[in-house]
Amino acid sequence: MSGNIMKDFALGLGSLFYPRLCEGCSKSLLAEEEVLCLNCNVFNLPRTAYHHIAENETYMRFAGRVPVVRATSFAYFTADGLLQHLLHGLKYDDKKEIGIYLGKQLGYDLQQLNWHKGIDYIVPVPLHPAKEAQRGYNQTQLIAEGMGEVLQLPVLGSLLYRTRHTDSQTQKTREERISNMVGAFAVKDTTNYTGKHFLLIDDVLTTGATLEACAQALLTIPHATVSIATVGVAN
Repeated sequence: MSGNIMKDFALGLGSLFYPRLCEGCSKSLLAEEEVLCLNCNVFNLPRTAYHHIAENETYMRFAGRVPVVRATSFAYFTADGLLQHLLHGLKYDDKKEIGIYLGKQLGYDLQQLNWHKGIDYIVPVPLHPAKEAQRGYNQTQLIAEGMGEVLQLPVLGSLLYRTRHTDSQTQKTREERISNMVGAFAVKDTTNYTGKHFLLIDDVLTTGATLEACAQALLTIPHATVSIATVGVAN
């Protein structure tokens, strides 16, 4: 047998014993589908189309707080929605393939309009080393890698780092979240990236406190500019 035939045979045999199921509806995925079936991808992921709108909701959340060139979010994040289910699987169930998949979907949307033109690097929001060691990976790094593959942009996974461990943001007010994140991030290299345009990536935008703190850290690099993209945006 040729190599391709053997590969197809192995994939078919694997699917027989370990079927690949859609994370949305649990139906068997076709060979060309990943994570979600076409129906769930198209109809059950509530896309924002923010990349078509310059002053969209995501962009306006940073207006007057931190200078960003542009900002967008891929889909609306709602309680018990499909995106929440996907991100929960990514963060807590070791489903790393979901991060790559969501990053690609976001990348495909941005690619259509050449939204990423002029951007030099993708930078994921970092986890604290202890949290990353506990989880085994940074979910935002996986999202960034999926985007980088589609947009053909390098990912700088270690440029930003957390200077200290921060308390959970979940139960905090907007003001408490901002205060909690002040000075929580720094950059490892402010000399080799002068004048570069960074695309800062996170999974979900809520108050924007974490992304704001990360952007401020990146802007300590001389003449740097920052844009922001997230997979989800919450009300």
